[in-house]
Amino acid sequence: MNLSMESKAPAIQAQNWIGGEPLANCQPGKVYVLEFFSTKCGFCVGPMLNLIQLQEKYRDRGLEVVGVAAEERAETADEARALLDPWLTENVPKLNFRVGIDCTGEMKKLWKEASFSFGLPRSFVVDRDGRIAFIGHPMALDSVLPQVLDGTWRSSDQAEAFERGRIAKGREEALMNPILDKFNAAIEMEDWNTALSVIKEGIALMPNSIQLRAAYADLLLRKMGEMQTGLPVLRQFVRDAIDRNDQEWLLSAMNQLFDPKHDYTHFPSAERLAMGKELSEHILALTGLVDTAKASCYRSVSAYFYESGDKARAEELIELAVKLVDGLPVPDDSKQPWLENLLQTLANYKGEEVCYGDVCVVPRTNIPSGATPKAEKKNPA
Repeated sequence: MNLSMESKAPAIQAQNWIGGEPLANCQPGKVYVLEFFSTKCGFCVGPMLNLIQLQEKYRDRGLEVVGVAAEERAETADEARALLDPWLTENVPKLNFRVGIDCTGEMKKLWKEASFSFGLPRSFVVDRDGRIAFIGHPMALDSVLPQVLDGTWRSSDQAEAFERGRIAKGREEALMNPILDKFNAAIEMEDWNTALSVIKEGIALMPNSIQLRAAYADLLLRKMGEMQTGLPVLRQFVRDAIDRNDQEWLLSAMNQLFDPKHDYTHFPSAERLAMGKELSEHILALTGLVDTAKASCYRSVSAYFYESGDKARAEELIELAVKLVDGLPVPDDSKQPWLENLLQTLANYKGEEVCYGDVCVVPRTNIPSGATPKAEKKNPA
């Protein structure tokens, strides 16, 4: 079974429910959001909190949000509930929609696998006539949901374009996942030659995969320390990103050059800054970006300016990112970690304490390689 926009919504096969009565099928006349999440998903809390607001906002227009816990590592629904109850209490204390628990794998099979959907969180919106209207990341719901409720989304050019892109990306992921499994297994065993062989085969099959291209450069430059062969690979990656002038490609290439968790001691400094300069110019020239994308771009480009010696410009970009994130129409709990991370970066750039609102952050040094820096907050005096 292939599940896509216009398909009839599959059954809801949950064995246990939290916060509401059992639901077997989407009822005509209502709009449903089925949100697949997991207690092991670090990116699921924010969307779940946003769904609380969406449920409250659109309840009178017939919206029903349904959480779906179909990927817990538990043999029974009772065992899964034992994991879910404390997680929901801690992270989603004001839950105002029901959550279905499935340990049989049927929900994942009928909804996610049938629609080429991978990863979490994942949202499915079902229209008033019981047909799929949207499949994708919950960050898009704020703009998509009002159109679904109005009955205008499925017939729009925007919906058709989104669905074409989603299906193409899903099919690519279906091909890529086995390759990544082999690659990651080889990396874990430090079998660099096997990892190299796997990644080359993957790129031959999917030359336009950003993930594989980035992994190829990372393997050569960092895991294997092959600067002589790795640099040409990275140069080509940067060149392709610039030629495409695509945000995702440009940011991925920039990340290869200025990710703070990597050691660039042995990287040719002049060439690294030259590539960073060109990438930065293209990233800052991108148009039509939403605020979340702009903030990500400013954060990424700031690292180049900081390391090139233009600290004032680096600080300015982080300050712009902070304002964008603070203005996002999402719950404070969702944007707080992002704000704290940006403020930590700003404090590190300035070498002094910075304050924004009621949060003050002090600089951090000696962050372990590979660690994600978390804000060290200090209550303002």
